[in-house]
Amino acid sequence: MSYEECVKGLGSDKKFFVKSRFAVCNGASFLQTWLLNGRPSGQSMFNVRVVGTVAKNSRTINFQYYFTDFVETGRTGSSAMPITTKGNIPQSWPSGARYTRGGDMPGTKTFAQLKAMRTFKETVTAKPGQGSSGSTDLLFAVYEPAVSYTPPAPWALSGSMGGKLFMLAPRWDAAKYLANSTGGGNPDRKGAATFSYVPTMTYSAKPGAEERAAAQHLKTAFTKPEDTKPYMSAKKVPGQTAKEPLHRTVSKDRRDDNRKAAVKQCKRYWGAGYTQGGALECDEYPFATTYEGAAEFDHNPDARKFNFSVKPIPKDDNGAGGNILLSFYAKNRIIDGLEDGFIVKIVS
Repeated sequence: MSYEECVKGLGSDKKFFVKSRFAVCNGASFLQTWLLNGRPSGQSMFNVRVVGTVAKNSRTINFQYYFTDFVETGRTGSSAMPITTKGNIPQSWPSGARYTRGGDMPGTKTFAQLKAMRTFKETVTAKPGQGSSGSTDLLFAVYEPAVSYTPPAPWALSGSMGGKLFMLAPRWDAAKYLANSTGGGNPDRKGAATFSYVPTMTYSAKPGAEERAAAQHLKTAFTKPEDTKPYMSAKKVPGQTAKEPLHRTVSKDRRDDNRKAAVKQCKRYWGAGYTQGGALECDEYPFATTYEGAAEFDHNPDARKFNFSVKPIPKDDNGAGGNILLSFYAKNRIIDGLEDGFIVKIVS
């Protein structure tokens, strides 16, 4: 993500902007009111934006800091004001994780020096083997850009002396079912980093879209669940909002159970010959590769029974929808379990 993309994405009121799971940014404005002999004499300000990016299949996160839009009005001591910039990691899950830092973070520089410097970066790398969730080797952290400043004598400032910027939490994994699972032969490089964010998978219901029939099925499940099979009063399928996302499962048994439960309902409502000689397949939502699939109730008694939808659709459309889903999993490093989630959007 470029600086220009970050500025445009943030606009005038957003605290953060997400381009993808591998490119996010945030920003903040810092205003100083200067006092001389106890009386206001002028103001100064500057903006800070931090762009976080991860290269493909990398465990290193790059945080590029931009100090811009320096303004001074009236009488101030701003030019000589020392400004300290830090990238704090106050928490990790599991705790005790260690990180390798790099880059050219300047520590403390004056207002005038940062105005001339404009940009610098910090890199954060976490080695594999420090995470949880077994073979997923999952590690979460909080990364918190912090800016603080103090007035040079004999000046004083009113109000705050800096602040912290919100950054989406970084995450590292070394899942065996995702790309770079061996690190190209280097165990210290296996896996990759992302930012913790609920991504959106898009299906198209537009004419000509390969997955159109699957998308139309999902659209009905979202907007008219009462028209879907199996019948369930007050049906509301998950995966439509970040509060109720879908969660991937890589368990073959769980996927098989979901498919069997879905096919059972297709046969129940459309008969044993619903495939019409193989031209149609039983499409199900939530997907069979999710914990919320058709057999969820069989594994979790607290789940709502029949809170899913099935429909026979053309084999090619079903296959195209499945390929989009698998590509989405790989591209976004969607991991197995409830620690990760995604939602689905239909465009038409």
